[in-house]
Amino acid sequence: MDPVIIVGAGPVGLALALALARQEVPSVVLDEGPGKDEPRPARTVVLREDTAALLERLAGVALGEQGVRWAGWRSVRRKQVMSEITFEEADPAAPLHIAQHVLTSALRAAIADEPLVKVAVDSRLDSIEQERSGVTAHTRGPNGTWWRGSYLVGCGGPRSTVRKLLDIRFPGRTAVERHAVAALRTELPWEGRALLHRTPPWRQSGPSAGEVTARPLPDGVWRLDWLLPPGKDLVTPEILVARIRETLAGWTDGSTPAYDLLDTGVHTVHHRLARRWRVGRVFLAGEAAHLLGALGTQGLDEGLRDADNLAWKLAPAWHHGPQEALLDSYQAERRAVVAARLRAADQVLPVLRGAGGLRQIVPGAARGHDTLITDGHLGRGPLGAPGAYTDSPLAPRQLEGEIPVGTPPGAAVTDVRVTAEDGSFVQLRDRLGRGALLVVLIAPGTGVWDRRHWVSAGVMPRLAAAVTALPYPAELLVAESYPGAPAHSVLLVRPDGHLVTALSGVRPADLYTAAEATVGGVAKEEAQAASGTR
Repeated sequence: MDPVIIVGAGPVGLALALALARQEVPSVVLDEGPGKDEPRPARTVVLREDTAALLERLAGVALGEQGVRWAGWRSVRRKQVMSEITFEEADPAAPLHIAQHVLTSALRAAIADEPLVKVAVDSRLDSIEQERSGVTAHTRGPNGTWWRGSYLVGCGGPRSTVRKLLDIRFPGRTAVERHAVAALRTELPWEGRALLHRTPPWRQSGPSAGEVTARPLPDGVWRLDWLLPPGKDLVTPEILVARIRETLAGWTDGSTPAYDLLDTGVHTVHHRLARRWRVGRVFLAGEAAHLLGALGTQGLDEGLRDADNLAWKLAPAWHHGPQEALLDSYQAERRAVVAARLRAADQVLPVLRGAGGLRQIVPGAARGHDTLITDGHLGRGPLGAPGAYTDSPLAPRQLEGEIPVGTPPGAAVTDVRVTAEDGSFVQLRDRLGRGALLVVLIAPGTGVWDRRHWVSAGVMPRLAAAVTALPYPAELLVAESYPGAPAHSVLLVRPDGHLVTALSGVRPADLYTAAEATVGGVAKEEAQAASGTR
């Protein structure tokens, strides 16, 4: 079977290659560049809890050591503190801020040790041909050649060649926001804490800017973003330096502190959504499929969720032939989630950015606005929280034993400690991305007893038999507790960490029905290899 061709060697493409390798699917990554990234301190990404955990699993390194997990968040309007949040040390809910070239280097290092992934540098795609049995791609450049693949995924960013070759429309809004950006080394009064300052009281140089954000990086480096007014006003080096100096002086209540300017740029936010994410054996992911980023939302987060969603669906198709319902669900799930986030941002943006508006009419509106923006930056609420696949075509219907728990069906599960089949204690997220469904029994007290004392007692033998009979490979785990889940309830979790259903007790028929729906009707004998059990 030919490898999966991945076009683009950014974080999404590299993460997809590693995610496929974990399920024993080979891939070829077509990299337009020389195989390394130029250091750009002003080009950074903020990762939410789930995407940071995903990348750490794939890269095999603690990214917190190469970036900064925020110690807290402060939102200020003029001179008034609107909200202040403190994150405990090692709190996984704290956003992780890391330079993109550092993140990409960590993924490249992991790929260098992965025999199932080949990276072809200086390889620019210029044509695609596909038929029922596979895809053929041609690249030009010093190593130009023909590549044969089983599937092809375009991860080449906003100017995706794959999207253009397939003539897929990419409608949306241009220049929704523009930010002047600077990375500099200096001392600020709130070490390790991110700051959003709206309507700062000091005079802004050049075109007025009503919002500035400061985010910490390692080694005393900060990324500062100034929201620019609508239009195409040129941000000259002189204007940017003047803005840096007066902003730092305003924050330190005096003269401008010493600083070392490392990098600058202008970041323009666009909102766009591809009409189609799948054409036959070709898929789009990341910024090739969507652009978003206003009000604190991070496009890379959604791109990584694309990769996580697509990888476990390509695996059974690669091992045993196309599973159309499963492959079609990628576009249905991911496009709906990103579309909802774009709609939320587009609806809120005019209210938050408008001069006067509701702020002058509705008491407390300014604080409500602050909450919306804070939620976007911290990965919460309608602007920031990971989307749920509530209306997924893979969602099971009419389960008699279904019960509500703290996680709605289709949403990402909470990361709790579980006992694995070998008796070891691990985090639930550590078992994700292996191609198998996860069946989690909630059994209080099991954490204090040796596994051999309860593995053959109570409901365990019946549940183990039900898991063995499922139409898709599954791993049985046991947790002492789960938010909102009563004792002896059973959770079914997808390989990408989204809850399928929660059942009241061991219900083999319901569990089978839910598992069958989740994998689009893939038969067990056709899917063993997806979890490495072939």
